[in-house]
Amino acid sequence: MSRALSGATSAAMSGALSGALGGAIAIVVGTRPEIIKMAPIVRACVDLGEPFLLLHTGQHYSFAMDGVFFRELELPAPHHNLEVGSGSQAYQIGAIVSGLEPILTRERPQVLLVEGDTNSVLAAGLAANKLGVRVGHVEAGLRSYDRTMPEEINRILTDHLSDHLFAPTAHARDLLLGEGVAAGRIHVTGNTVVDELMRQRPRAERPEVFERFGVTKARFALATLHRAENVDVDARLRGILTGLGTVARDLGLPILAALHPRTTARLGTSGLTMPEGVRALPPLPYLDFLGLHAGAALMLTDSGGLQEEACCLRVPCVTLRDNTERPESVAAQANLLAGADPERIVAAARAMLSRARDWENPFGDGHSGRRIVEVLRSLR
Repeated sequence: MSRALSGATSAAMSGALSGALGGAIAIVVGTRPEIIKMAPIVRACVDLGEPFLLLHTGQHYSFAMDGVFFRELELPAPHHNLEVGSGSQAYQIGAIVSGLEPILTRERPQVLLVEGDTNSVLAAGLAANKLGVRVGHVEAGLRSYDRTMPEEINRILTDHLSDHLFAPTAHARDLLLGEGVAAGRIHVTGNTVVDELMRQRPRAERPEVFERFGVTKARFALATLHRAENVDVDARLRGILTGLGTVARDLGLPILAALHPRTTARLGTSGLTMPEGVRALPPLPYLDFLGLHAGAALMLTDSGGLQEEACCLRVPCVTLRDNTERPESVAAQANLLAGADPERIVAAARAMLSRARDWENPFGDGHSGRRIVEVLRSLR
């Protein structure tokens, strides 16, 4: 799944991956955002000489959705891949719990780390908790207060079964304290997405990226759309597509829309089509997407992680949702909520394009991965 590394990094990584894994830090990934955000923790383990066990649930399972990310980020192949694939939420959670149980029983890691709010996160946390393995939740304390979102339920349950909660911001810490989580279990570390963005941005910003996609730097918008509450509801999907088309036409910004496979499939069955001025793209490799994002005039997205990235890159963001678990980006004046209403989407795009890109990044300093590993070492 991943290419071989070279030089000293390869030797250090190989050393970390070989030998007895008892007492290792188990690092679980299942989707491509988790691969990106856990990469700094893998590297911190290597740098600090900490043994680690890399486990992939296979929730994202195609090369375009996950394999290319291991290669581009120069990460080792996982020790185990459960290959659960697609399916209902109940199926994915059950398959991950049952698949991880024998692995965790055999390896007995000192702690299992999960990141975010997917089915992989909740299932891996449950599996570890039931076996008496300590659980650490990276990106703890995020709340949208929309319990219709599966992600909201996943993150709440994972937070409350975790032993160590790595909150990205003071705001997230305060939310956890308000829910009765003991202060000693919470550690404000920043968000590891900042670490990876800072590391990879010089590799990603290449003029040929814009040429390849037929756009001019700072004169196009980037969009993503994948959440069930948008994609699976025809009225919302239609409203968002109409809004994107109007932004492209009225603001003179061609839009590149990187679509999740579920969105592409939904377009095929709903009869809806991409409006003029909006070009659909398949899922992109991380470096291509980051290069486009860094050079975009505007980001329009329903992704939580991309709200963070846009804030860090100082790219104005319009969130195609009615709520967000990243309110820090809105408070920083880097983001506006627009929902699925076409008029709100266009108004938010106009407003964000007129703002000065001088906001402060609230999500960290680029050293979150190392900070998390050092906390775990201090708690032995």
